[in-house]
Amino acid sequence: MFTLAFDTTANCCSIALLDGTKVIGKFEKEMEFGQAEVLLPEIENILQQANLKFADIGLLAVCIGPGSFTGVRSSISAARAFNLACPNLDITGISAFEAYAHSLDMFELAACNAVIIETKRDDFYFQMFNGKMEKLCEPAALSYEDIITMLKGKTVTLIGNGVERFLDKPSGLVLHAIRMDKTVPVVDVAACAIQKWQNKKLNFPKPLYLRAPDVCVKS
Repeated sequence: MFTLAFDTTANCCSIALLDGTKVIGKFEKEMEFGQAEVLLPEIENILQQANLKFADIGLLAVCIGPGSFTGVRSSISAARAFNLACPNLDITGISAFEAYAHSLDMFELAACNAVIIETKRDDFYFQMFNGKMEKLCEPAALSYEDIITMLKGKTVTLIGNGVERFLDKPSGLVLHAIRMDKTVPVVDVAACAIQKWQNKKLNFPKPLYLRAPDVCVKS
């Protein structure tokens, strides 16, 4: 089965094409703006390079956030459009938390694995998983102090694009491993989706918003 996964939720446009568990096409470009304009042409390029048509795709995986409001909407809108065009296509949403956690190697896993994602504000997007990748809390936008309180006394692995800023201050935490990945691992978005497909637990993609968008009214 061919699986297509993509993400535009943060400062990157990422696409992966898998044949089973083998990666046969990949595109990643860091960019602050314009991910939506790049996404569709690059999906077409990857499919052409693999001599595939979109109808050959069996499973579509999209990162549902958290991230920028526009980026999350762009990814999910594209995924839903593909689903309308190909009603028989299996489709599922994967959170950035799931993808980051799934990317941890066995030697990096701790009893508590904390995914910390950049918000570009004073707080962080946060979720914890145990060594079996079962969630220990619901995703949330939390302050530095709240996260320290939740992790204190635990042996912890930290992963995510918010880890670098989080560790700007001495944490006093017992750290097993640290991963400061700049972008959501899109291959792991696909891998999580394949697991859900195998376990018959696909979920139609809905945006994962942990706070209201920043808006202002011009006077």
